Amino acid sequence: MTRPETSGDPVAVVSGGSRGLGRLAVERLLGEGWRVAAFSRSANAFVQDTLAGHPDRFWWQPVDLADHDRTRAFAAAAAERFGRIDLLLNNAGLLGRPELLLTTAVSRTEELIAANLTGPIILTQACAKVMARRKSGTILNVSSVNAVRGYRGAAVYAAAKAGLDGFSRSLARELGPLGIRVNSIVPGFFESDMTTDVTEESRERIRRRTPLGRLADLAEIADAISFLASPRSSFITGQTLIVDGGITC
Repeated sequence: MTRPETSGDPVAVVSGGSRGLGRLAVERLLGEGWRVAAFSRSANAFVQDTLAGHPDRFWWQPVDLADHDRTRAFAAAAAERFGRIDLLLNNAGLLGRPELLLTTAVSRTEELIAANLTGPIILTQACAKVMARRKSGTILNVSSVNAVRGYRGAAVYAAAKAGLDGFSRSLARELGPLGIRVNSIVPGFFESDMTTDVTEESRERIRRRTPLGRLADLAEIADAISFLASPRSSFITGQTLIVDGGITC
């Protein structure tokens, strides 16, 4: 993730920055000179080690994305601590086990929408206000192939992620005049805490349906994020980049 050509060390906000894709993004950003404000629902060894290793460049707080007041407060605190926000990576989300809509409780629907759509919107609003002061910034929303292609048992999750893609496109038009780019990235299937319950039979089925014949490596998804976060994509906004080995084509 190449540092943008701006004065001072750039600052990234990463939701879900303790595991999987969010963790790798944090590691790369820190390694390339960024300051990083990250949150997740709970700390782990990675968070503790990173806080100890980068006390002046890494800041973490426990935040549940469904807690909108806490989410707004985190963005404000990050801006106060580091003085700016250059990049927002909306990575955190909630999937859970497949569940048919006919048996999905209202509370579960609300939970999925809050974590996968409303929460990212609230966080984006808070960070965009900070970016607007400098008339510069990049917002990346991590979506899902569920938003592009239907999958049984994931209707509510798919609706939330499709909403996130639509949000990205409309917001790109709104924030473009302020020098803020907004894009979404759609990862194909890759190993993460959200997919630990997927059976080997299902994994093999995904491999067969994927033209490249395999699952994604986590680094391949992170590479796409690196590109969209860098000056190499400076004229790209309002787009949805699908990185799925061709499963949705």
